[in-house]
Amino acid sequence: MIDDETRYRAVDSRDSRFDGVFFTAVRTTGIYCRPSCPAVTPKRVNCTFYPTAAAAQGAGYRACRRCRPDSVPGSPEWNHRADLVGRAVRLIGDGVVDREGVAGLAERLGYSARQLQRQLTAELGAGPLALARAQRAQTARLLLQTTELPVTEIAFAAGFASVRQFNDTVREVYDRTPTALRAETAGRRAKPATAGTLALRLAYRGALDSDHLLDFLALRAVPGIEEVVPGGRPGVRTYRRTLALPYGHAVAEVDGLAAADRPTRGWLDCRLALTDLRDLTTAVHRLRALFDLDADPDAVDEQLGADTLLGAAVRARPGVRSPGHVDPHELAVRAVLGQQVTVAAARTLAGRLAERYSAALPAPDGGLRLLFPTAAALAGAEDADLAMPAARRRALRGLCAALADGTVRLDGGVDREEASAALLALPGIGPWTVGYLRMRALGDPDVLLPGDAGVRHGLQRLGLPGDAAAATAAARPWSPWRSYAVHRLWLASAAAATAPAPVAAAPLAPEVAR
Repeated sequence: MIDDETRYRAVDSRDSRFDGVFFTAVRTTGIYCRPSCPAVTPKRVNCTFYPTAAAAQGAGYRACRRCRPDSVPGSPEWNHRADLVGRAVRLIGDGVVDREGVAGLAERLGYSARQLQRQLTAELGAGPLALARAQRAQTARLLLQTTELPVTEIAFAAGFASVRQFNDTVREVYDRTPTALRAETAGRRAKPATAGTLALRLAYRGALDSDHLLDFLALRAVPGIEEVVPGGRPGVRTYRRTLALPYGHAVAEVDGLAAADRPTRGWLDCRLALTDLRDLTTAVHRLRALFDLDADPDAVDEQLGADTLLGAAVRARPGVRSPGHVDPHELAVRAVLGQQVTVAAARTLAGRLAERYSAALPAPDGGLRLLFPTAAALAGAEDADLAMPAARRRALRGLCAALADGTVRLDGGVDREEASAALLALPGIGPWTVGYLRMRALGDPDVLLPGDAGVRHGLQRLGLPGDAAAATAAARPWSPWRSYAVHRLWLASAAAATAPAPVAAAPLAPEVAR
């Protein structure tokens, strides 16, 4: 928690670490900015601070056209918090209010709409409708300034119920008509390489080790669904994958960083080919979760860097993120496939199931041809397609059936403890699988996997015993960032595997089936 004086010092020093954490509204100008806005620092007496852009908009302020405060990374607090507010913000980011309304959001969270409104307003200064409205406005600006789509089409793609509502919101938030807002980038809009593809930037704060992210994803890439390929610039790799979305599907591409870009870039280049533009907000939200772009790496690295065990590695390689996932059901299936086998074997098995049970893209796109199978399809998978022990086949089918009928939920609005208990109640699902899903599907920043083979070997590489008790004891100073420490240990394990005297390590630990 930070007070207003600390916030003002951040504004005075133009500290980009606080972009998205709070917003500064200036009474004399009627605008709100991100803390790092390059404009002249306003007097303290004229500043009011808001936790969200929606709260500033609700108080009558418009977005600064210089620093574009609506395009900053999300607050790491709402991204990681497990309480009602954090869960609600994640669902709103995924477009639930646009698709299901406030009533649908409240039902998913298990609260009444009135309770939800009261809690969000108390903490964020805005209710669910205002938060969704701010998100729609940002999506509308993105489409207006990066595409040549007709304004009417943009209005409905951004989630507005009518063109009039769209026009009124854009005028109120940006103090511009949609046409004037589009004219600001006339002649400067980037032309994507492929017709129908949206080019956009995914903002992040602090250091970002994109090599770690791409290495992690490449090792686990399921053929036909994911791939990591050389990018369009020297020294850049690109992650590509298919996405199953509420209204259709997409092919997403995210570029890593070239070495020269890493110190100051602040964004990843992304391209999206959507079959339905209404999925834009959801697709961006899920890609941000996959790359952990709303994290606060300064806070993580400060704590882990002070640890005697991890400090040297953190200082040598800052900005290691904890990747999430674009589809928690897909991740759950892949976690079970990875029990008792190596990552490579799990990837091969996932690829075979995808070939047999996936929906195909209308046309191949590079190496991408498939969407990952649904949980319902895999719940009825035949024995011949499941090359694994009988106990693990039962575990996979039971998990998929529970996901398909809603007995187990893994969306961003679920209570983590309730989801963990529901998973553990399923045959063949044990603590490692639950922890792995909490870390990646549910975005829990404080998960330790003490029985994981990679964690054990990483500890041994750093000079500690590799047993679960030693891991638990060593991890106490790492809380609340133990998920990030796990990735550090996996990196240490990988380094050991390539050393002159390698330690054979499988990143996925065996799990005893029940």
